[in-house]
Amino acid sequence: MKNNKWIIYVLGTLVGILLYKIINESLSQPGLSVFEGKYEELAFFRNENNTGPVIRVYAIRALDEDLSWMKDFADAQPHTKYGKTLVFFFSRDLNQEIELSPTAPHFPEQFATFLLAEYEKTPMGESRFLPAKP
Repeated sequence: MKNNKWIIYVLGTLVGILLYKIINESLSQPGLSVFEGKYEELAFFRNENNTGPVIRVYAIRALDEDLSWMKDFADAQPHTKYGKTLVFFFSRDLNQEIELSPTAPHFPEQFATFLLAEYEKTPMGESRFLPAKP
């Protein structure tokens, strides 16, 4: 009988440790605060369709031109199943307002020279990150 209690205490302790690790990892995930000081949001567009595909388009002024954080930032943006998320990163030299639209090219062509990179998360959840050609 004492042997059974010992096994129950060991299993209870292991389950408790496992639950603690799961909860701790879930609550300590980094948010968008990791990217503070690296970007400014210029514009945002979201269509009003809540029953079909949701299209989100972001225009971001990159204060830090390192491509690795840009991809991580874009991956952290919300995405809806069968929807599309587009993130356009522009140079810090762009100081004008941008009007975004749901159809390609999504922003006025005059701003294409300021484009550093673009990111697309497709309706099936696949992501594409393309640095702009110099």
